[in-house]
Amino acid sequence: MDHLNEVIAQHRPDQVAVEQVFVNINPKSTLMLGQARGAAICAAVLNNLTVAEYTALQVKQAVVGNGHAKKEQVQEMVKRLLKLVGSPSADAADALACAICHAHGGQGLGGISTAGYRMKRGRLV
Repeated sequence: MDHLNEVIAQHRPDQVAVEQVFVNINPKSTLMLGQARGAAICAAVLNNLTVAEYTALQVKQAVVGNGHAKKEQVQEMVKRLLKLVGSPSADAADALACAICHAHGGQGLGGISTAGYRMKRGRLV
């Protein structure tokens, strides 16, 4: 978590957006992802940052316009929307797509809104 605190201190974000965990075929991977998310959320909340969570469907809908888009489609749209020279890795594209979704107020291209959600301890629930 120290590294996350360093990143927060260096870049000074106002808010944090994370993707909700889905149950993967590999339970070990799901558990590791959950632990990483937990550390990121803890670091954000301890730094008094608001944390918004989005489902994979919301993120894909906001970036691609299709909640069931493939990873390659997400990568391509992130590349186009951010005018990147090359395609980001799948993980980087997912993170950037989550940020794009949040920047669009959770609505993006598909109109899925996070309005009406409630806050609990700095997290959108």
